Amino acid sequence: MAAARPITPTTGQQPSPQGLPAPWPAAYPQGYAVVDVETTGLARDDRIVSAAVYQLDTHGEVQDHWYTLVNPQRDPGPVWIHGLTSDMLATAPLFPEIVPELSRRLEGRVLVAHNAMFDWSMIAREYARARAEAPVRQRLCTIALSKELGLPLPNHKLESLAAHYGVVQERAHHALDDARVLAEAFRPSLLLAAQANLRLPLLACQPLTEWSDVPAQRRQPSSAYRPTSWRPARKRPACPYPNPGRYEPGARLVQGMRVAFSGDTSVDRELLEDRATEAGLHVATSVSRLTSLLVTNDPEAQTSKTVKARSFGTPVIDEAAFMQLLQDVAPAPASGPTR
Repeated sequence: MAAARPITPTTGQQPSPQGLPAPWPAAYPQGYAVVDVETTGLARDDRIVSAAVYQLDTHGEVQDHWYTLVNPQRDPGPVWIHGLTSDMLATAPLFPEIVPELSRRLEGRVLVAHNAMFDWSMIAREYARARAEAPVRQRLCTIALSKELGLPLPNHKLESLAAHYGVVQERAHHALDDARVLAEAFRPSLLLAAQANLRLPLLACQPLTEWSDVPAQRRQPSSAYRPTSWRPARKRPACPYPNPGRYEPGARLVQGMRVAFSGDTSVDRELLEDRATEAGLHVATSVSRLTSLLVTNDPEAQTSKTVKARSFGTPVIDEAAFMQLLQDVAPAPASGPTR
């Protein structure tokens, strides 16, 4: 297996913009933690089998790197992808045992990952199982940054971003090498963003306080291991109530209202959606003019849902307020507008 060979990380001299912008944007973070995790799969009950962190300074220069195997206490999943067998992981530390060191390397930094929603979701869930809280408050997805920069990439795979900057990948799907490649590709992207004084696409990270490990729908084995979205689509029964219209701030929720969610929530997203459905609300996967309410803990984030909510004038509240409103949802009116 590929993972059986030791790997010595090296930082190459990839092409990058010459010099640092003067002045450097004051709003930019003071440090970054470029992260990659390999996992047993993509579902909510899957576990991390290896993790790597590259610490970068304000300008994206490498300060340190770290890598560890993790015993997932279950089948390792797609061995043909990450190369980690049960025998290799048998003596590896459990996730709670790596929490102190991982936390030290994440603390005070912005978590950077390629498809950051996936890596952050896996990390947040492992911390929740360990009854701990990840010291991360913001994340940056290099896919989103590439889009903001308008990089001429054929697709948004890590290998395409690496090729754009001349970064050589040694061992794909090895957490340490993937993190190295991303760190090398992130630095020139960060410099381009700084030169243009671009607002970085930072998103808030909400630690999980309540979660479910009910297995999600399993995907068929495929070389396309990375998901485009962390949460697989779920089919829900149609809401039996008509949409009574928009939520009025200060009023009660009414059965039939269309509710959309954006960003991280402290209660597992699917648990939150289940509670909304049980209360008689219509859980929407997108925001439209018919959406009654958007729930988000990061209303200033430039996600498609928050941008649409602002353009449509859709009311926006945070998770805590929504949980309070869920305790007293008004019954659907006898008649009303159709959905």
